[in-house]
Amino acid sequence: MRSMIKTVARTRVARRLTVVPAVVLTALAAGCGTAAPGTATSGRPTASLPLGTSVSASGATWAVLPMGVPKDSNIFWQLFVLPAGGTKWSLVTPPGVATNGAIAVSVTGARSLAAGVRPSQLLRFSPVTTTANGGKSWQAGSPDPGLADVPDALAAAPGQLLALDRDGRIVLGRTSWSRLTSLHGLAATPAARSCRPSALTAVAYGPTGAPVLAASCARRGVAGIFTEQGGQWHAAGPALPASFAGQPVEVLRLVRTGMRLTALLQAGSGAGARRVMAWQAADGRWTVSAGVPGSGAVRSSSFGADGAAVVELSGRRAEYVAGAGAAWQALPRLPRGRAVTLALPAGGGVDALAADGSVLTAWRLRASGSVLGAGQWEQTQTTKVPIQYGSSS
Repeated sequence: MRSMIKTVARTRVARRLTVVPAVVLTALAAGCGTAAPGTATSGRPTASLPLGTSVSASGATWAVLPMGVPKDSNIFWQLFVLPAGGTKWSLVTPPGVATNGAIAVSVTGARSLAAGVRPSQLLRFSPVTTTANGGKSWQAGSPDPGLADVPDALAAAPGQLLALDRDGRIVLGRTSWSRLTSLHGLAATPAARSCRPSALTAVAYGPTGAPVLAASCARRGVAGIFTEQGGQWHAAGPALPASFAGQPVEVLRLVRTGMRLTALLQAGSGAGARRVMAWQAADGRWTVSAGVPGSGAVRSSSFGADGAAVVELSGRRAEYVAGAGAAWQALPRLPRGRAVTLALPAGGGVDALAADGSVLTAWRLRASGSVLGAGQWEQTQTTKVPIQYGSSS
């Protein structure tokens, strides 16, 4: 089921590539090069963020996490969906391509989603597919040159896609891909002077449907978020807490849910890193949270349809915030698993999806009143995923 593109599939993709514009083929060829991380030539982010994630819309909640065993290229990323009001997570990983490189997702409607598979091993480009029925069927689109290794490398709006590739290029897609800008192009604009972007870290569509880019800033204390209006780029990031002054800032996540943008920002690095959530309303105004409590590496981050967010930290810890203006709440110690992705179902609550080999175990947090930290995790589902080990090479 997860074999490395079959002969017929390779032929079909090759035929599609012959009609892709030359700029995409050039980007594809350039994507095989290497450059030092975090430099302007690579456009790669300086902080490392695991690619497990979850996002919720009004009609469905989607979760991505790695499954399999970390040996001989036998990790395969899987996509699961939970319908609104449902109790069981279903496997809906797009078929026909090995998913060792992880899956980037972006919601486009109540039950619609775009998914792109990152390049890995022999896969040198990114297949992109969409679903309009909760993952029951998928429609293939033009392949992207190669998505960047960040959670939000792909953004979707009705009839339109936006992607960040491995070399810091931003491309637009519908039936084919065309270049919108690049790290160098953005850095040359007046809007970027206050940031001096050193890497692009995420793409999104704003509440008005305009493309939005996120970046790491070489200028300290600045949130690098930019939006396009009238063919020009404009600085659109929030004002940050005083504690961020003097620190390099990176936008780790940038996701549109409903009519708002939600961002996870980090200042500094290592044990002393500070993190906040920020929400942009339809009128363009930002609300910034208090700092995420605790320390340690970010293991995953997930977003609800109503503005809620949860950040998983190392040591099986997680912090939850109900939305703009709410206080952080520590969740009970997370269930065990080789990989765990938290999810915020459309109907409310918190789920934890724990992977161990080919077995997925789902848990639901049963809260004690309004205090989540006093609740308990209750197992709700165990599913064995059919993984074809050894099929990546």
